[in-house]
Amino acid sequence: MIRLTVLYNLPDGADQEKFLSWRLTDHQQTNESMAGVVRTDFARITDCWPEGSMPGYRFQTTIEWPDRESFEASFYDEAVQAKLKENLKRIGDHSFFVSDVLIVSSG
Repeated sequence: MIRLTVLYNLPDGADQEKFLSWRLTDHQQTNESMAGVVRTDFARITDCWPEGSMPGYRFQTTIEWPDRESFEASFYDEAVQAKLKENLKRIGDHSFFVSDVLIVSSG
């Protein structure tokens, strides 16, 4: 499984409620509709460890594909990249991580 993790903040002065309204509806649907996606979620980062430390990012998105081939075909598609370029204007500093998930456990 391939997991894309995006950690990000909003730019100074951004309207967080307006962002969340977009992110929880239109953008969630966009993520879910990418070819091959098997799971996606969005989270607001509230705490970090060790206690008293400050999280470096406020939001996290994860998207998963069954394999690298489907990830690359989907995520690197020209239309997806063009839309991503526009969407990045809504957020501030960000980091994208692509992980090859080696084991999944449901507890």
